[in-house]
Amino acid sequence: MNATRRREIFERLKAANPQPTTELVHRSAFELLIAVMLSAQATDKSVNLATATLFPLADTPEKMLSLGEDGVKAHIRSIGLYPTKTKNVLATCQILLDKHAGEVPRDRVSLEALPGVGRKTANVVLNTAFGEPTIAVDTHIFRVANRTGLAPGKTVEEVEQKLLRNVPVEFRLDAHHWLILHGRYICKARKPECAACPIRDLCDFKAKTT
Repeated sequence: MNATRRREIFERLKAANPQPTTELVHRSAFELLIAVMLSAQATDKSVNLATATLFPLADTPEKMLSLGEDGVKAHIRSIGLYPTKTKNVLATCQILLDKHAGEVPRDRVSLEALPGVGRKTANVVLNTAFGEPTIAVDTHIFRVANRTGLAPGKTVEEVEQKLLRNVPVEFRLDAHHWLILHGRYICKARKPECAACPIRDLCDFKAKTT
């Protein structure tokens, strides 16, 4: 895919959604970090339902720790892998207090050192909380990048690096949100809604649906 087509894709995505953002409900970098940690192998909707009762009681590392394992589990029990996520959330909160004065760090190395935080989660926090032009590649973005021909790759990191190279600079900050929303609502895994796609004519996917 050439640079002209790539630019046109993002111009259209921007025209359709000028100010995209995450669908995870949060009011601070800490709440975003916890929400993204909980979202692994879970839907944003299920996470939002859980954090709607969790965050009013625990919107800081101190308050989260004060709930303890049983207290946190009581709120996130409906989310997959909740026992492991509970342990990671509490361990992360302790590290935030011990090493970062209770604040969410703004650098990748420190973020990825937190329990339950991988590259994707770090990218989401850096982008959404701190305005860094990172691109967190999840299953939706991986699919869209490969299916459209925008940034084909066999691994998540390969797709991420190609997107960082190929997405025009002025669109890079919001590219993550545009692509994930496009994959979630239009370029779906089993049956993409090509007829409603704003970039249909720019996409390399041969088996377009009608």
